[in-house]
Amino acid sequence: MSDIDRDESEIEASRAPLLDHLVELRKRLVICVAAIVVGFIFCFAFATQIYSILLYPFEMAARMFASQKGGHGGGAGPFDLLFVLIGIRDVPEFTGENLRLVFTAPLEFFFTKLKLAAFGAIVVSFPILAWQVYAFVAPGLYKRERKAFVPFLVAAPVLFSIGAALVYFLILPFVLWFSLSQQIVGTGSITVELLPKVSDYLTLVTTLLLAFGLCFQLPIVLTLLGLAGMVSAATLWRGWRYAVFGVIVVAAIVTPPDPISQLMLATPIILLYFVSIGCVKLIEMQRGRAERSRDVVPA
Repeated sequence: MSDIDRDESEIEASRAPLLDHLVELRKRLVICVAAIVVGFIFCFAFATQIYSILLYPFEMAARMFASQKGGHGGGAGPFDLLFVLIGIRDVPEFTGENLRLVFTAPLEFFFTKLKLAAFGAIVVSFPILAWQVYAFVAPGLYKRERKAFVPFLVAAPVLFSIGAALVYFLILPFVLWFSLSQQIVGTGSITVELLPKVSDYLTLVTTLLLAFGLCFQLPIVLTLLGLAGMVSAATLWRGWRYAVFGVIVVAAIVTPPDPISQLMLATPIILLYFVSIGCVKLIEMQRGRAERSRDVVPA
């Protein structure tokens, strides 16, 4: 019996009435909802601590700005901040005011914590959600398709985490340092001071985390398209100039108006694009070997 015949018999054995599929779908949805609810309760219980953790990039930017303002170490610019963030230089110490964020509505911070808990619940429960989706569709897939699908379940959260880490440790400090540098303090009787709202800060953080995390899914998307035969390695290679231009435009939109943060997003995405070309090429080579092996007729 050939591999195709075995796949067909396996699919035929997994056939079930529509009612059984609906029952299975209900079971998977109940598990997903339960996971989200548990994650929401957990994240809301620690919402204040989680929000404090999200303030780390703001603290780093404030330290660098205070160093620049106080004239320590000859001032601080974008490259000085970059050297601090990657560990080449020590974090400046300062004895200034604590970080100040405000909320202008009575229940604004409470609703902000609700939003934070909802966002955290999706992140925490994502492995369970992804597995439930896979467990529901797996019986309808061929064995080789299931083997091809599993690596994407691992690669997707890993790439998203890499993009989120880039935002948390590099991009956000640059964004906030740039925002602090726009203040007008100590110039005559005019004072323009950055006092971000707690809700606006959370929106900024979650927007950048999602933007970078989704941009880092580019290899997943292109590899899946290559697996489906919708794109080829040759097509992706011929269009690399347009891809680079598109990445630069996206980086300019989702990052602050300074070239360093734009390069910090564009460079890894461009590298991931060429990695995607290699992944699609490997898929094409494996597909070609499989077709040649089927064409060989045993004597």
